This record gives sequence, structure tokens and C-alpha cells, in this order.
Amino acid sequence: MLLTTLWMVTGCAERRSTVPAEPPATTSSPENENESAGQATTAGAIPMVMIPGGQFTMGSDGQQDASPPHTVTISPFHMDCNEVTQEAYEQLMGHNPSRRVGARNPVERVRWTDALKFCNARSIQEGRKPCYDTATWACDFAADGYRLPTEAEWEYACRAGSTGDYSFEGGAERLADHAWFRDNARRKHHPVGQKTPNAFGLYDMLGNVREWCHDWYAVDYYGQSPATDPRGPAAGEKTVLRGGAFSGSADSCTCWARYCDEPGFADACVASDDYGFRCVRK
Repeated sequence: MLLTTLWMVTGCAERRSTVPAEPPATTSSPENENESAGQATTAGAIPMVMIPGGQFTMGSDGQQDASPPHTVTISPFHMDCNEVTQEAYEQLMGHNPSRRVGARNPVERVRWTDALKFCNARSIQEGRKPCYDTATWACDFAADGYRLPTEAEWEYACRAGSTGDYSFEGGAERLADHAWFRDNARRKHHPVGQKTPNAFGLYDMLGNVREWCHDWYAVDYYGQSPATDPRGPAAGEKTVLRGGAFSGSADSCTCWARYCDEPGFADACVASDDYGFRCVRK
């Protein structure tokens, strides 16, 4: 049995959000030569999409740590279409920490600190300025390199304009079309990109593996969150995970359900096999 600490609070409150009516824009940086359907492949061969800026209502009345619902404005950013795969992680970092091996499966058993190191290595590979100071784990949001999404960016991207609990019209009865979770995953994660993407073209935002976010966790943060591009508390003991996982119920795979765990472990083998991540950049 894997030994890990995971806090989870779920609920089922109706959510409202608004995003610009325009479709997602296509990335337009120099390395993007192969573009289609709003996607662009980076120099590291990982497809990303441009997430347009906008405003939405973040949070839920249905759970304590996601309350109160509040209006948040998000600036545009690029986001990986998929969770970082094992082949991408191993190619860059030289090893694969995953328990269940599969080249196109999401990398798992990664600590928050491992994800930050990957972001820096990916930035250096592409000649970008790394975002993270690995001595303090402070993030330079002005850098052009890769980082983890803030919790607000993650939820905004996941929702893609949706107004209910999930990133699609309808309720939990349609979740199997969009996510690997307890009812259909057969107790394991699956190759990325097999389910229906959301309106921004992002795959597996719900289910498959939980995704690390940039933010430190605080149960009462939403009551004091800035209205524009919030970045979470300045410090904490645990960091945020989002999106639910193959091991979770439908109720745990909502757009707003929050999780948290310790950012690092002395032994990576005690990390959960349903923790993964994806990257963003300004």
C-alpha cells in the first residue's frame, strides 16, 4: 500500500462562469511550425494550446475550502494539451518514477518539487528563462519559461466556459466520455488524449491523474483571494492538486474540487501513483 497523505473535500454546487465568446487562439511563437485545430507543438515536441484571458466565477458553495464563489480575471497563457507523459518526462529527466509504466501514460509518483524541476529543465531545453529558484521554490512569473498552472488558471482552463460541475454539458452520467475515473478506469491510469477534450482542446483535465498546481494550499484562501491572476498563499505546508483521478469517484472529478498534499517526500516511492501534472507558460 502506498503511504501518502491526501486531503479531499467534495461537493456538488452549481457553478457559473464567463469567458470570451471567441474560440481558443492558436499559439504563435517561433518554434510552432505544425499547427492544427488550435494546437501548436513546442520545440520539446509537446503540444500546447493558447488559453484566452477572461473572467469566471471560481469556487463553490458546496464545500468549505472552495467557498465563497468569487469572480476572478485570468490573463492569457499557454497550457499543455495533455498531462506530461512518461516518455516526455524520461527523455528530459533521464528516469521514469512511475509505478505503472506506459510511454504515453501520464507520468506519476512525481512530487511537486519534481514537477518544478521538470519545468525548469524544459525551459532550459528551449532556451527560455526558468521560472523556479530551486533553493527556495519561488516562482518568477515574469520569466518566459515553463511553470505549473496556478489553481485559478487550472480551473479556468478546465471549465472552458462551462457553468456546471463539469467541463461539459450534463452531469456525472456523461463523465465517462471525458474522463478516466473509478467507474471506468479499471484501477489504473490510461494513455493521454483518449477521451473527449474540453472546449479549449485540453484532454484529461478531469480524471486519469490528479495534477499539481503552483499554489500553496489554505482552506480559507478563497475569502481573501485577489480578483486578478491569484497565485495562492505566500507559503504553506501543502500544495494544491486538481482534477480528480482514475481512483476517484465522479463527485471528486468536478472542476472545482480541491486536494492537497505535501510538496516533497524523502523517498519518491511513497508518492501517489495518481499524481501527475501539466505545464503552462506566459
